[in-house]
Amino acid sequence: MRWLAARGAAGDAREVAAPGADIWDCAQGWSRSSWRLIDLCAIWEPGVFLPSAAADGSRASTGVGKSRPNEAEKLSTVRKAHIERHKASRACGLGSREQGLVLRMARQQAPPWVHVALIFFLLSLGGAIEIPMDPSIQNELTQPPTITKQSVKDHIVDPRDNILIECEAKGNPAPSFHWTRNSRFFNIAKDPRVSMRRRSGTLVIDFRSGGRPEEYEGEYQCFARNKFGTALSNRIRLQVSKSPLWPKENLDPVVVQEGAPLTLQCNPPPGLPSPVIFWMSSSMEPITQDKRVSQGHNGDLYFSNVMLQDMQTDYSCNARFHFTHTIQQKNPFTLKVLTNNPYNDSSLRNHPDIYSARGVAERTPSFMYPQGTSSSQMVLRGMDLLLECIASGVPTPDIAWYKKGGDLPSNKAKFENFNKALRITNVSEEDSGEYFCLASNKMGSIRHTISVRVKAAPYWLDEPKNLILAPGEDGRLVCRANGNPKPTVQWMVNGEPLQSAPPNPNREVAGDTIIFRDTQISSRAVYQCNTSNEHGYLLANAFVSVLDVPPRMLSPRNQLIRVILYNRTRLDCPFFGSPIPTLRWFKNGQGSNLDGGNYHVYENGSLEIKMIRKEDQGIYTCVATNILGKAENQVRLEVKDPTRIYRMPEDQVAKRGTTVQLECRVKHDPSLKLTVSWLKDDEPLYIGNRMKKEDDSLTIFGVAERDQGSYTCMASTELDQDLAKAYLTVLADQATPTNRLAALPKGRPDRPRDLELTDLAERSVRLTWIPGDDNNSPITDYVVQFEEDQFQPGVWHDHSKFPGSVNSAVLHLSPYVNYQFRVIAVNEVGSSHPSLPSERYRTSGAPPESNPSDVKGEGTRKNNMEITWTPMNATSAFGPNLRYIVKWRRRETRETWNNVTVWGSRYVVGQTPVYVPYEIRVQAENDFGKGPEPDTVIGYSGEDYPRAAPTEVKIRVLNSTAISLQWNRVYSDTVQGQLREYRAYYWRESSLLKNLWVSQKRQQASFPGDRPRGVVARLFPYSNYKLEMVVVNGRGDGPRSETKEFTTPEGVPSAPRRFRVRQPNLETINLEWDHPEHPNGILIGYTLRYVPFNGTKLGKQMVENFSPNQTKFSVQRADPVSRYRFSLSARTQVGSGEAATEESPAPPNEAYTNNQADIATQGWFIGLMCAIALLVLILLIVCFIKRSRGGKYPVREKKDVPLGPEDPKEEDGSFDYSDEDNKPLQGSQTSLDGTIKQQESDDSLVDYGEGGEGQFNEDGSFIGQYTVKKDKEETEGNESSEATSPVNAIYSLA
Repeated sequence: MRWLAARGAAGDAREVAAPGADIWDCAQGWSRSSWRLIDLCAIWEPGVFLPSAAADGSRASTGVGKSRPNEAEKLSTVRKAHIERHKASRACGLGSREQGLVLRMARQQAPPWVHVALIFFLLSLGGAIEIPMDPSIQNELTQPPTITKQSVKDHIVDPRDNILIECEAKGNPAPSFHWTRNSRFFNIAKDPRVSMRRRSGTLVIDFRSGGRPEEYEGEYQCFARNKFGTALSNRIRLQVSKSPLWPKENLDPVVVQEGAPLTLQCNPPPGLPSPVIFWMSSSMEPITQDKRVSQGHNGDLYFSNVMLQDMQTDYSCNARFHFTHTIQQKNPFTLKVLTNNPYNDSSLRNHPDIYSARGVAERTPSFMYPQGTSSSQMVLRGMDLLLECIASGVPTPDIAWYKKGGDLPSNKAKFENFNKALRITNVSEEDSGEYFCLASNKMGSIRHTISVRVKAAPYWLDEPKNLILAPGEDGRLVCRANGNPKPTVQWMVNGEPLQSAPPNPNREVAGDTIIFRDTQISSRAVYQCNTSNEHGYLLANAFVSVLDVPPRMLSPRNQLIRVILYNRTRLDCPFFGSPIPTLRWFKNGQGSNLDGGNYHVYENGSLEIKMIRKEDQGIYTCVATNILGKAENQVRLEVKDPTRIYRMPEDQVAKRGTTVQLECRVKHDPSLKLTVSWLKDDEPLYIGNRMKKEDDSLTIFGVAERDQGSYTCMASTELDQDLAKAYLTVLADQATPTNRLAALPKGRPDRPRDLELTDLAERSVRLTWIPGDDNNSPITDYVVQFEEDQFQPGVWHDHSKFPGSVNSAVLHLSPYVNYQFRVIAVNEVGSSHPSLPSERYRTSGAPPESNPSDVKGEGTRKNNMEITWTPMNATSAFGPNLRYIVKWRRRETRETWNNVTVWGSRYVVGQTPVYVPYEIRVQAENDFGKGPEPDTVIGYSGEDYPRAAPTEVKIRVLNSTAISLQWNRVYSDTVQGQLREYRAYYWRESSLLKNLWVSQKRQQASFPGDRPRGVVARLFPYSNYKLEMVVVNGRGDGPRSETKEFTTPEGVPSAPRRFRVRQPNLETINLEWDHPEHPNGILIGYTLRYVPFNGTKLGKQMVENFSPNQTKFSVQRADPVSRYRFSLSARTQVGSGEAATEESPAPPNEAYTNNQADIATQGWFIGLMCAIALLVLILLIVCFIKRSRGGKYPVREKKDVPLGPEDPKEEDGSFDYSDEDNKPLQGSQTSLDGTIKQQESDDSLVDYGEGGEGQFNEDGSFIGQYTVKKDKEETEGNESSEATSPVNAIYSLA
């Protein structure tokens, strides 16, 4: 028997509804009938007591000592008798039978109906004690074995691999394992090929040394055993995959008349599992399928009518086998179509009536599959139902599907194969009935009826769960399953039929339930429930463990809890024991138990202090007690002063360039570290060099327009924080005002004053005030705020807003609120300070006129449902003692409403089935009455982990980095919650390249919703992968599916690593690289592409191919000026991968070359050249003048090359100069480096230089001076004139 002071939900500090709360109210601590019903409340909801971070104090039982003194006295007497009975039984050596007799004698005075109620309540117990996750407790407590992992029932293996049959279990002490094969003991030691993994029961059958896998086919079962019991795995049927060869046959050409129907039979060899069938031509081209030509579910290819175009190809049936990944091709069929119109005119294909155009007679439809007018089909519950109708006819018939007496299930029905197949997914019993397909064309119609019968393999209604009890407690194991036909239930204990097990007087079998009464340590065992029918079986293990553990504290000792004054806090004291201990709290060693008033003890033992005061500081002790002893722990509570900003920053208006200071003075507890930070527009403020942050202010120097915005001062300690906000408005520079009023500065208005309340009524009051000065900016609005002293004293709320032209307004009020008002004036500059508050006015109370909002029902554990809502505020309470009436019941049942009254904002309903819908109502109530009838909200109890994994997981490789997944969806009743997604876990097992290390980190791909397929991308090519799938609901992952293996094909490699370009000299460029990090296949070489470039000019691209082992290459430069751009990629058989690109370094003189090339296009350079040309022209004119005085000056001998006879200057041998704008000197060309090379041309200015070459500086000026160069021989006449430099000519003029 568990007592009232010890009841509570594991890990939950909130209220939990007791089963049958419509009969008695455990939470409120009173009984509607005789006191003996207290026992029923006392044993409700056993569990481990763990802390909860959750929430508001829902009022639960305040203890028997306060509200039920008489019952508490009697309960104490019963409890003492219970303890004395345990002591007497231990002292006198009473057995379980005698102890049960004493217990029955103690209950003899109770009425018979109380006994019946007690028995039914005991039967509703699922598990009495939950073991906490503390490793120290987990390792110390003994536990019978539990199977944690096993292979699937139908285990098909690849004959090329070693056989692996999984079986893993846990227990304390660790279990040992043995196997049976075909119901006989399997001696592993006698077979050298068979071994068992260490610390596991997994069998490994190794064929590396020879042997045939077929010799090991059979039915296997694993047994995990320790001294407390034996757990069994499923019966695992081991089969070896088979992919037999297609029988050789010679197929004669198929002769058929055009327009006639035709069936090409595939008849694939029987494989395990069955192969995937598809049709192709002998040249591996897929056969185009449409409404006329399509493949049936049996693999045959059906022609509703044959056309002449059908003999343009042949037809071969292909079978792809799953494990070997091989495709076998049948010898192709060749069609010979007899026709009345032998010309296959392609223009007729789009003819609206191609059949009449080709002279094919039209025919009414007839069924090719199935034959006849009716057939029947059986399908198992949860599987997919596939109905197929293929019809012949001319024109090609259309297929439509119907269900007699109803509509097709739109959410599950899908049409496939051009409407020739109807698929209904996840079949249930309501899908049985008669379906018919209608085939019709313009010549008529025909129908075929299919009678569908839905059977069911066993499926769980209540799967037995592990049962952990304290000595003397009662419990039950329930094994309820359904199926069609109805399955039979067989109980076993430790792997043996229950009938042959030793008798146990404390155990009673009642069909699908085993009832345990007054359990003892000797009752520990593992029970198996096997439920089966002709379509399958279910096997479940559930152990019964009896623990006798003294109380233990689970939290660290002597914890320090610091809390802010006037806040609510919770002191947790997690503990464990068996029988479940009672917990009491004491303060500073005082003898009285803390409960009631400002204290509230939750059913899990947590102590809540509703409003912390200074006198609550001290040391709190929690003491857990059961019949085996007691344990205690202490919590030290320190009360700290709150952090408050007592001088807040104010809204300010500042001109650009001025200095602004925002104050923020804080008061806080001196023992806590204070941190003051600032936000601007709700983002952290960067304190630049224009800002100065001090402990009590923020100063902004030289205010700019970007400084405008809201500034928030945030004062925080490690326990709390306070915020204050102000808005800074920055005024831009304005022109000189045109009138005196515009020149006056504007400011925020002064605060309103002299607030007065008049016209007092139950729901309204008139508020009048005197406006303050508007400070040269008209008041636009008044904001009225209120404060109430019950729910949030000291907090002001906006009530209403009025135009700036009024100073009196009628305020509409809520009942039972003690109002106080203040007014704030607003203009375009900002808001005024609030006015002084008005006098208080309390309105009279009334029943609530609304109910709480946002009502939800969600499970936080698998056996509960947490009902939450948004609590009502002070203005909607309408009266004192606001509380909530919470009602709930199972949806779509006629059971009465359960109800409880709650003062907080949540309530937890316990002992709920897994994920079932509930109707929920939450109604507000105060001392004046109840609120309106609430709306009904649908909530769901807690989710449990999914019980099943996706089956028939099929993998199709799409390319080197992606695969397509397809699986059978799980039954909805195995999800045990809201199906969130299917999830694939996959990892790279190895690379097909030798000695390449790969990361085996697990990755995942999610497929949201209830879908049967998906795609996994971003895989590594040329690798071996493994994959498992799970179902995910709100609780988490379900069991993992069978591990699948697949191999990705070869792909293109990644870029070569560390591609380096070095230039040791101006003639050679050296390239080096490393192999790609991810070859993604077998490298066959490298491809190098490079192209020279000079500025924006590109040369011819060159390509070099290298062997896979080469990692160096040298390039000989064609010229010392051009640079090179290199692109290097690796190659596999698939193609070239990503390229690594680099450029050769710039030669040392490239900067100068580029500068010279750029100068030639500059405007200032062109102007300078024109000026120089003009100067040269002037000098030449002077030379002509000089020559006209002294004769002509021969210059021919100064040229490098004699003038040709065609040169016009040969007539007189004189120097002739012509000027052309923006052109170089005649007969000269510009080199790549910008210099001018002398060719066959007129005299160069260099010839007139003295010593060294004449040249231009970088700015275009001359270097050196013109000097006179004379010939050694002087002649008279035309050939005696001296060649005089232009400079000398100028000197001679002087």
